[in-house]
Amino acid sequence: MLEIADVLVQGIMLGGLYALFAIGLSIAYGVMRLVNIAHGDFLVLASYLALTTIALSGLHPFLAIVPVAIAMFAIGYALQRWVLGRTMGSDGLAPLLATFGIAIILRNALLQIYSADARSLQIGSIATDSLSFGSISVGVFPLLVLLVSIGLTFAVSLLFDRTSIGIALRATSDDPETASLMGIRTGRTHAAALGLSFALVAVGGVFAGIRTTFTPDIGPASLLYAFEAVVIGGLGSLWGTFAGAVLLGVAQGIGAEIDAGAGVLAGHLVFLAVLVLRPTGLFARTR
Repeated sequence: MLEIADVLVQGIMLGGLYALFAIGLSIAYGVMRLVNIAHGDFLVLASYLALTTIALSGLHPFLAIVPVAIAMFAIGYALQRWVLGRTMGSDGLAPLLATFGIAIILRNALLQIYSADARSLQIGSIATDSLSFGSISVGVFPLLVLLVSIGLTFAVSLLFDRTSIGIALRATSDDPETASLMGIRTGRTHAAALGLSFALVAVGGVFAGIRTTFTPDIGPASLLYAFEAVVIGGLGSLWGTFAGAVLLGVAQGIGAEIDAGAGVLAGHLVFLAVLVLRPTGLFARTR
């Protein structure tokens, strides 16, 4: 019984990291119906921006999240305003292809700048410290990641529900033409949405860089986990995305317990099962 509880706890911790990967992707789809193929590569970019920021300023990786998030917001805003915004319309294929091209360019640019060597972000002893709850030990850093993912999901939900920019984002998502007639500048609203998405990507990228090593070519794997979490939870549902990420993490934990090499496969099988049995996801879209 304790073994099962430990597997579940560790899976939930992993799901917290996947939630940080996926929330930004959920916002981009929920507001703009944009499937950002470059999402994983921008996660990697955030890790490298943190690495450079730390090297230049000596900041702790946790503090480096702030300038990296600001930089990523600016990148997302500019990318939507002057690149992706020009491709969006009734045909969703054009922005999809655009993000695919951006992913290839970004991946090769990172390879040229940083080489293929594996890097990581160091946070000292907190990376290995743990807390004991009876017979179950929980890592301090994974627990922190889970708490941050819960906090950010809650904060973004409040942003959408209680603020004027949130109302504008929801109105633009529901009916961009009517929103435009009501005075909402949909172009800038979309840009703000992608900027917010990228700021959240910055948090996920920094935490991922702390948890494990990263290279320029790991973006597609991160994109896959984020995409699966979004689909499992329900496209455009923030708390659904969080729940989908946790379910994905738990599935991988159980799979790894059964066989060391079956963790990732178990997550993919859960994704496939949800896709077949409930294509709209486990939770109705709320955004």
